[in-house]
Amino acid sequence: MSTLTAAVAPLTTQEAETLIEAARTAAEAAGVATAVTVLDAGGHLLAFRRDDRAVLIAGETSTRKAYTALQLDAPTADLVDAVQPGGLFHTLPTALDRPLLFIAGGVPVHRGGRLIGAVGVGGGAPEQDHGFATTAVAGLL
Repeated sequence: MSTLTAAVAPLTTQEAETLIEAARTAAEAAGVATAVTVLDAGGHLLAFRRDDRAVLIAGETSTRKAYTALQLDAPTADLVDAVQPGGLFHTLPTALDRPLLFIAGGVPVHRGGRLIGAVGVGGGAPEQDHGFATTAVAGLL
């Protein structure tokens, strides 16, 4: 019996741009100015876009949300309670060199059951950002 797994194509820059555009389209339809970050499976930046009207911190939050979703392979919306006092990851946000951000808006991207990247959205309310990110990922698949 072989233990080899089939290779899965990495997230491409073209797909990253598709994710950016889908998240921005959803945000624009809701009247929200956002920043969107797409990272590959190694945490490297593939694409980034901040709307002219988005608050400056949206760029940083979108990147940290994507990084958090990637590192923990889970939507950041699902992790918010885990960093509360007594939660499983209570000290994790300050334990690493690169800060994690446990606010809704980061979503991992999978292909063939394997993690290939993540998208993060910042600029709207956390629930809005999560919706824009999940819409983008759903559209890619």
